[in-house]
Amino acid sequence: MIDLRYVKKLVDMLDESTVDSIEISSDKGMKIRISKTPSARAAMHAVAPVMHATHAAPVAPPAVTLAAPVSPGAAVAAAAAAAKADAASKLVDVKSPMVGTFYSKPEPGAAPYVQVGSTVTKGQVLCIIEAMKIMNEIECEVAGTIREICVTDAHPVEFGQPLFRIDPNG
Repeated sequence: MIDLRYVKKLVDMLDESTVDSIEISSDKGMKIRISKTPSARAAMHAVAPVMHATHAAPVAPPAVTLAAPVSPGAAVAAAAAAAKADAASKLVDVKSPMVGTFYSKPEPGAAPYVQVGSTVTKGQVLCIIEAMKIMNEIECEVAGTIREICVTDAHPVEFGQPLFRIDPNG
């Protein structure tokens, strides 16, 4: 049986991070996969235990949905969040091309390459990702304005993880 409090904690942790999805498996064959999209939290599914060929076929897994009653104030907040998500959908994500450590500065004590609000041009260096002791400069793919820096300096990043969000319209 799945503890819904545990699933809710996982969802909350995922919402507060830049990670897009998480999958957890137990030795008993239970699997939980939770993922999110930029516009809204994706549906969560609990997967039934894996059965061996000698057992009966598993029953379709139930979908787990966490919902709360909506108040008038929450509806207004949801509309504002939807407007923000729509504006964010026009932003261009600069994603990590590799697994490594993110550095916002060329060296310790130096000024960062870019900050929120910085105007950038195509080909401009945005950061460094250290992978296997090699410092890889990550260049901007579009001209625009930095609207969000999605990672923390000197922290690990995953392949495909958003590093920056750029507004190409300035």
